[in-house]
Amino acid sequence: MKLTVEQFRRWDQKNITLLGMSGVGKTHLSSLLRTHGWFHYSGDYRIGTRYLDEAILDLLKSQAMQVPFLRDLLRNDWIYIRNSIRISDLGPVLSFIGKLGNPEQGGIELADFQQRQAMYRKAEIRAMHDVPGFINKARAIYGYQHFVNDVGGSLCELDAPEVIDVLDEKTLILYIKVTDSAEEQKLINRAQQAPKPLYYRPEFLMQQLAIYLQENQLHYAAEMDPDAFTRWVFPRLFYSRAPRYEMIAQRGYTVTSQEIAQVHTEADFMDLIEIAIGRD
Repeated sequence: MKLTVEQFRRWDQKNITLLGMSGVGKTHLSSLLRTHGWFHYSGDYRIGTRYLDEAILDLLKSQAMQVPFLRDLLRNDWIYIRNSIRISDLGPVLSFIGKLGNPEQGGIELADFQQRQAMYRKAEIRAMHDVPGFINKARAIYGYQHFVNDVGGSLCELDAPEVIDVLDEKTLILYIKVTDSAEEQKLINRAQQAPKPLYYRPEFLMQQLAIYLQENQLHYAAEMDPDAFTRWVFPRLFYSRAPRYEMIAQRGYTVTSQEIAQVHTEADFMDLIEIAIGRD
């Protein structure tokens, strides 16, 4: 969605999609806006509570069934298991995605990992197609005036142009770009210090996996240390995503992570969008 500054100011019910790498401040900014009357739509929260809820529960139950005490309780319906997913804590979703590598070190074997990746991709696509409906719900049911779509860092990996079309039609896309090399390294270091499960495009995954196995003289993914592989691959994933974000950003506007760091109020955010529109 492209607007002039005047059109943006006259837009009474604003819908913004925040796009960018994990760690650039999308969720923090969305939480700030929520305190000013914005509806905060989290794609990953929708994925975990709607599209992967049953798969996550099945995974939890399969683990619990390996413990004799818990198995008897579950089979007799004396206990039940449920997810506890919050926008600020998406642990069950991350646990479902998992890390590729040696199962004895908490990793997931390649075939299972690829299946979970495919399920996550499908769920993220569906969650983004839900955005127009939630824009309507936010106002008609909950009474919110404005809407912010907090998308996952993997949106650019989906290779689903129809998703971008939906977001472009219904929202103003705001790309939060990391422009400072020190800031880039900070994000990479943070990810490597506490490696988290990630979504990879299938082609990227298999290409990087082959390189990693060769460099480390391994034959199978199941031989890898899951955290070691995740640390190794993250910088490559980080830089591979940049041009993909740039392509999507052409449909909207770009601000820097440094500019976002200076946003402390809703008014700051509005001013920054106007600046971004003005320099487009």
